[in-house]
Amino acid sequence: MGILAVLLQVAAAFLPWVYIESKELTLTGIDTTGTNYGKPSYLHILFAAFFLLFTLIPRLWAKRVNLLVVALNLAWALRNFFMVSSCQGGECPVKKAGLFLSLLASILMLLSALFPDMRLPAEKKE
Repeated sequence: MGILAVLLQVAAAFLPWVYIESKELTLTGIDTTGTNYGKPSYLHILFAAFFLLFTLIPRLWAKRVNLLVVALNLAWALRNFFMVSSCQGGECPVKKAGLFLSLLASILMLLSALFPDMRLPAEKKE
């Protein structure tokens, strides 16, 4: 589930996030030309890469660090959701699918990190 969430996160970066009618702009996570939002999906892609790396490492410390990574990713997704889709100057942008998919992918990554598939060494019998 985690790998699919990473793929969804990267795909959502290139999908339309919002449409601003007055400027006739369609913003994606990568292309926010005409605004001062920066490029919010670059950080999502970086977090997704770290998530994938730590998911594939079968150590307890990697799973713990992964929780930090996905928590930061979810916080960034919530920030983007509220910041990019907020109303400014009396005009509210139209939310598109990419914004919702980015938030969904962040939640799926969090769930995947909360329940890792990890085998613990057998307890010693006395």
